[in-house]
Amino acid sequence: MKLAILAVGHKPPAWVTQGCAEYIKRMPRELPLKMVEVKPEPRGSKTREQLLAAEKARLLVALQGYARVVVLDECGIDLSTLKLAERLQDWMRAGGATAFVIGGADGVDETLKQQADEAIRLSSLTLPHALARLLLCEQLYRAVSIVRHHPYHREG
Repeated sequence: MKLAILAVGHKPPAWVTQGCAEYIKRMPRELPLKMVEVKPEPRGSKTREQLLAAEKARLLVALQGYARVVVLDECGIDLSTLKLAERLQDWMRAGGATAFVIGGADGVDETLKQQADEAIRLSSLTLPHALARLLLCEQLYRAVSIVRHHPYHREG
């Protein structure tokens, strides 16, 4: 099974790229994770709906080949790390590649959210998109470590 984070946005700060690269490198061979940058729509005089529609079109192209789509959304399900690990284990059993979508500055198109297999949120706090990338990379690595009984995650 493969995992990917599809993130709408410009090149993140170096510390985010380096942090994501570190967690991506730590992922096991049987569960590789990759970061896919999706170009944001230039703002100009476009409406929010026009921006989201253009980004949705790019995301749909990038999502080809993924059996499961998980959108990150502030109104999504609030999962603990242990629950994310359980979800990951279920996805591994079911097979098929999984893509996590992080929208741009205006979020994710509503129809794309509705078409997704599920929506989760990383926090009740508002996070910068670059930080959301890094946090998701770390949480996916942590979830894998829980599934594999690796000592990275400690309870209690």
